[in-house]
Amino acid sequence: MDDIAPRREPSPDGAMPQAAATHPGLGPALVVEDEAVVALAMADALTEAGADDVSICHTTAAAMAEMQRLRPAILVLDVHLADRDDGWALAELAVAMSPRPPLIVFSTGTPGSIPPHIAGMGHVLAKPFPPEALIRLVRSRLRPAGLIERLRSALTR
Repeated sequence: MDDIAPRREPSPDGAMPQAAATHPGLGPALVVEDEAVVALAMADALTEAGADDVSICHTTAAAMAEMQRLRPAILVLDVHLADRDDGWALAELAVAMSPRPPLIVFSTGTPGSIPPHIAGMGHVLAKPFPPEALIRLVRSRLRPAGLIERLRSALTR
């Protein structure tokens, strides 16, 4: 499996199709998770919640590159990845890279292992959690961008 796996296939001209979400306009999302089935469930939940484009990365290195390309509005991080045991470093990088950091969701089976100052950067969901928990969290924290916000976002990319 590739380190970066887009959820939808590009058309022959290379363009990615728009998500058919019931609540569009939440922006792009990045799922950083090394368990493929869990990653796919989270990506499907984010698409349902209204994420415009959802990418999956299985390693910290791939996630760093994808964060630069995608500039996610939503970042879901497994804090204990196979290649590194400090997935929260990606949250610190996301905050440092952007004047408007993404909604950060830490996904872990051991919530107590996240340093308190790091946990405060986002929201912690203890594994296993139902996809609906992720949907509720995202919908409660993000609202579709209005015209001015979409223009500002387009001009700053």
